[in-house]
Amino acid sequence: MSHDGVGLRAVMRSVAFLTAGALAVPVLSACSAEDQAGKPVAGQDIAPATRDLIADGGTLRWAVDAVPETLNTFQADADAATSRVAGAVLPSMYRLDQNGRPQVNTDYLETAKVAEREPKQVVLYKLNQQAVWSDGREIGAADFAAQWRALSGKDTAYWTARNAGYDRIEKIERGASDLEVKVTFSRPYADWKSLFSPLYPKEVMGTPDSFNDGARRKLKVTAGPFALKKVDREDDKVTLVRNPRWWGRPTKLSEIVLRAVPRDERAAALADDKVDLAEIDPAEAERITLAARDKGSTPLQGPGAALSPAKSLRSWARAHGSDEEAAGEEISAREKRREAMAEYADQQSALRGFVVRKSLEPAYTQLALNGSEGPLADERVRRAVARALDREELAKAVLEPLGLPAVPVGSHLALSGQQAYADNSGALGGQDTAEAQALLADAGWVPGGPVKEQKKKEKAAGSEGEQADADADSEEGSGDGTYVVGEDNKPAEADREKKKDPKDHSKKQSGQYADEHAGKHLDGKQYGRKEAKQGGAPGAYAPKGTAAPAGAAAAALAKDGKPLTLRFVVPSGPGSESLRTVADRISRMLERIGIRTEMTRVPDDSYFKDHIASGEYDLALYSWPASAFPATDARPIYSKPVPAADGSLTVEQNYTRVGTDQVDQLFDQAIATLDEAEGRSLVRKADARIWAAAGSIPLYQRPQLTAARTNLANTGAFGFQTPVYEDMGFLRKGAKPAEKTPGAEKKDK
Repeated sequence: MSHDGVGLRAVMRSVAFLTAGALAVPVLSACSAEDQAGKPVAGQDIAPATRDLIADGGTLRWAVDAVPETLNTFQADADAATSRVAGAVLPSMYRLDQNGRPQVNTDYLETAKVAEREPKQVVLYKLNQQAVWSDGREIGAADFAAQWRALSGKDTAYWTARNAGYDRIEKIERGASDLEVKVTFSRPYADWKSLFSPLYPKEVMGTPDSFNDGARRKLKVTAGPFALKKVDREDDKVTLVRNPRWWGRPTKLSEIVLRAVPRDERAAALADDKVDLAEIDPAEAERITLAARDKGSTPLQGPGAALSPAKSLRSWARAHGSDEEAAGEEISAREKRREAMAEYADQQSALRGFVVRKSLEPAYTQLALNGSEGPLADERVRRAVARALDREELAKAVLEPLGLPAVPVGSHLALSGQQAYADNSGALGGQDTAEAQALLADAGWVPGGPVKEQKKKEKAAGSEGEQADADADSEEGSGDGTYVVGEDNKPAEADREKKKDPKDHSKKQSGQYADEHAGKHLDGKQYGRKEAKQGGAPGAYAPKGTAAPAGAAAAALAKDGKPLTLRFVVPSGPGSESLRTVADRISRMLERIGIRTEMTRVPDDSYFKDHIASGEYDLALYSWPASAFPATDARPIYSKPVPAADGSLTVEQNYTRVGTDQVDQLFDQAIATLDEAEGRSLVRKADARIWAAAGSIPLYQRPQLTAARTNLANTGAFGFQTPVYEDMGFLRKGAKPAEKTPGAEKKDK
């Protein structure tokens, strides 16, 4: 998952998700998968309309982050734009519905089923007899076989980013007819529905050269509702046109142009009539909402309509974080400000032709805790950090201002609505200040010690960071802030309690601690201490039993003369304001249990590479996409790091460096069972153990905000669902979209 607004916008099942011993675990009880999975927290918002209401023709200009470096989704540098092109021009055997669940794509596939289980798993695909490539050749077994050979991992000449599932295939054959493809697996593979989506023609997959280089800039042969016309790197756009050989429902649009537009320039691009559809950040969403509010209930006005001076001033001031009076004084004083305001007012007028479509992404933001070294290598400290968090408050801070439901995420491996979802956060426990402080005391972190109290400061990259350090040092200047707790010969309260009730610390520092507590959760027993009210912790210097004020910072903790201070790394870019807001709130929550944080802002382009992936952080915020196939896709994110020959750790995508053998075994079992209910049960058990290990704490689903022209239908904030490109288009004059997706009422029943 990407951190909010910055990099690692991992294409589902791309480099962020690479591939998938018996551990005896009890079967989860009686609740059905449907009951636990629930429904998506927020529905999609795509202005649904039946095809008869949509005009025939037109060009949809759709903003993307960048022109894709490759058109091959199986290469390491594939991105979201790569996936968008592939979805429009290539076959997929399965597509995701509104609940994030795979459904047969009948444009390409009539049926697919496990035909044999013993002695080996055999899946039989029956293809749509009309499905052909753009050169007229039928889609068939030769294409499936070429893709398997390229992605199996056996031929290292293919530069593949992943081979999950393909490495379990033994052979691919033609079935009883040209329309049948018979896939035999060497080992059982539960997530077989994840394969061959997208499917590339044998002309791409047939040789290493065509795979490595041929499909990076062009796709000569395609088989989707659209075909690739041109990748124009000079004009930063990709043009897709109707596929004349398309056998399905005809596309309503004549053309889709994917245009590269930086995130912070999208509002201007919309206003300047350069794009019709764009994912946007909350600041741009507020601008568009404000423009619509200024319009009121009057009919839509054209781009030339101007805002009143008062409204222009108010809008400009809000956008620039200034009050109206201050903004007015500044504008009257400087001509440049007047010009900027006028330009802004013109843009606001043009933005009246757009609406913000809102949902939640199939991705969640998490707090990552680096368990490879330092205080967080101790599981008790990680658990203390987790128990200090009020996840509901954090979700509200991000989602409520956007009018989206603020529901904390309860699983690492799925989101509400998906088949594998269940809220397993109870394996770790909710917010509990007293429990968090007890865990820290048990780990040896107590108030006091011969350490200098460090003032929390926020570092920026480069010269800004140096100046921030200098300013902070200057503020501390006259007094060194040094104080020693415990020199009065009064042992800390936690120390006295430990002497009364000694613990087995070595056991608590191991993964055994997490698995014991996860096991209690799985057995249906309540674990952990009774929830305490916030503010019930003893004060640092107060007599025993004196409650600290609610929300007050606790005394700084120390151990062996070292303060408990954690490095909190956040991106500094303009699209990451909400992420930094969440980081600030988390820091304040940690202060209440005595943990100090050193906030460091880093450039967006180095955030992941130089800090997260390399392990140069203690705390960080970033996101992962939720997969319909978690046993395959999530394993590399949570599998136990393996020591390499040079002494380093092979972490795959487990950037927290926290993992257990039990979690790995559960993933292995889940991927090998063909019983779907048993597979979901195993995935949920793995998730409970991931929670208990406290390497990462899911917080909230990412908001999905899309600016769309008011007359665009069947596109916007898709939520889980795979876009249906052939149904997108502009409404006929006078037509209005439906309030719900066509057929949704029937599905609900």
